[in-house]
Amino acid sequence: MPPQSGPGAQEPTGRFARLRNRAVHRFDAVPLSTKLVACMLVLLMVGTFGISLTIRQLVGNYLLGKTDEQLLDQAQLVYNNVDLLSQRDDDGTSAGPNDYFMQIRDVEGNIVSTPLVPVLRDNIIAEPVLPASGSKGKIELGKPFTTGSKVRTVSGGGQNDSRALEDAQAPWRVLALEGRERGPDGTSVVRMVVYIGVSLGDQYDITKTLTQYSILVSIIIVLLGAVAATFIIQRTLLPLKRIEKTAAQIAAGDLSQRVPTMPVNTEVGSLAASLNAMLARIEHGFREQQETTEKMKRFVSDASHELRTPLATIHGYSELYSMQRELPGALERADESIEHIEASSSRMTLLVEDLLSLARLDEGRGIDLNQDVRLDAVLRDAADDLHALDPERAIRLGVVSLEHTHTGPSRLGLVEGELPQVGLHGDTSRLRQVVTNIVGNIHRYTPSDSAVEIGLGRVPAALGPDELEHMPSTERSLRRFLDAAEATQATHAGMSCAVFRFMDHGPGVPADRQSQIFERFYTADPSRARQKGGTGLGMSIAQAVVRAHHGLISASNTPGGGLTLTVVLPIAPFVADETEQDDGRGDANGHAGKPGKSGKSARTGKAGRGARAEKSGMGRKLHHMRREHERKAKPAS
Repeated sequence: MPPQSGPGAQEPTGRFARLRNRAVHRFDAVPLSTKLVACMLVLLMVGTFGISLTIRQLVGNYLLGKTDEQLLDQAQLVYNNVDLLSQRDDDGTSAGPNDYFMQIRDVEGNIVSTPLVPVLRDNIIAEPVLPASGSKGKIELGKPFTTGSKVRTVSGGGQNDSRALEDAQAPWRVLALEGRERGPDGTSVVRMVVYIGVSLGDQYDITKTLTQYSILVSIIIVLLGAVAATFIIQRTLLPLKRIEKTAAQIAAGDLSQRVPTMPVNTEVGSLAASLNAMLARIEHGFREQQETTEKMKRFVSDASHELRTPLATIHGYSELYSMQRELPGALERADESIEHIEASSSRMTLLVEDLLSLARLDEGRGIDLNQDVRLDAVLRDAADDLHALDPERAIRLGVVSLEHTHTGPSRLGLVEGELPQVGLHGDTSRLRQVVTNIVGNIHRYTPSDSAVEIGLGRVPAALGPDELEHMPSTERSLRRFLDAAEATQATHAGMSCAVFRFMDHGPGVPADRQSQIFERFYTADPSRARQKGGTGLGMSIAQAVVRAHHGLISASNTPGGGLTLTVVLPIAPFVADETEQDDGRGDANGHAGKPGKSGKSARTGKAGRGARAEKSGMGRKLHHMRREHERKAKPAS
């Protein structure tokens, strides 16, 4: 008959699927700790039950085998001493120890006699159940078999003990043997079957007692296992509970929370370490995103504010020119308005150029790191530019080196003298822009007669370019670099770095605001900065250029007062026996030899400096000063 099809056949299947899904859902809703404890209890119960059953079976088989050996070994002895064992005292009890039953039958199965019948306490008599008289049954000769028990009480017995009745009802182990003996005439041989049995009460009592003890021990083991499993599982899952609480706190917005650490060789410890690493990266990325968003908001606001001022100036003077062009003396007033409009336009152009430079640097464009740069030539040109801007300022050059102190950590020292020749691969124009911006800040924010020290040197440190690039522009980062430099002197391994410093003795910047000078549109004195053409982007550009060269720029206090700007740029892996000799790369303008303040090389460098300085307000002012000096120096034609 084909199976039934259609909606009626699909209904049981759908019902079974719903029941299965419901059961699975309920099972999944049970807590993990409960599942584990339940599994442990089931395993313990199955294990103890299996062990108890196995022991009971093994002991029972062993005792039964010993009983069979006893019957086979002592059957002839019991038969030969049947008269002695069957003797009884006056009270009806056996004269000797008799636990055997014996019955003699003829070859046809008829009972001839029952010489041995054990009498238990309380006059209880137990006999094995044998085939009826005249029947052989299915008994095999010489092979022990187990049979039931017939219990009867001797007349005159008192109240029977339940324990005695229970022992009397125990099964029997019986052995049937064929025997021969001479008849009364002494010549004929009579064949017979002798049944010899022994009660299994003692064996069953031993097995029962063993089973009871096994059950008791199993219950104790299961209970102790349940307690131990509960404690161990809860203790093991406690870190997961902590992870759950930590995740809830993180979900509530507290990204600083971390999972409690444990040994990483455990599964939970490895999970905690992985989660902490992931949370650290997530928090770092979230903080960076927040900082980027805040910087973008502040950048847009500051840029709008900076651009609004020159635009308002241009608009105001344009309206003023329109209003006064019909009045007397309009030409002189027009020149003044145009001059203000030109100044505001120049300031706005400079601001836009700086913004464009920052945008290109942020995108990784507008910089070429494959040029040969001579930092000594760049710094020497910067010293000339600063001297041109502030002729009264004392400028000292020197060599930067790592100095060890007996009372504190190492520091950078400056030994007055000629700048050492230090070259590296980078972008010449961008590095000149960094130096120019630093010089411009010194010119704007320090007295024109205060001294300035400019130093350059090579300092090996156990830091990689990536580490330098991602270090914040703080004095703590400079301290970390100095510690790495001190470690390199002991290990003779690390990165050779070019270090140059500008140390002024002006009003300085408070320590808690030194890192802010690298923020965009930050100016220590906005009014003075506008008077001298500052936009607040110079140090931001310097920081972006230094980081593009995988370097570090930081600000710190000058001993005695003032601000020190330190720039660290990686050169190449450090070699223990490297010297400070010229590497043959030539000066910053592509000419070989040591640059100086006279000769063709110096003149060419000064001409190049004038062209590059036009990119900033300070450079443009310096260029105008030089053009005015050259114009006045020409003889009249």
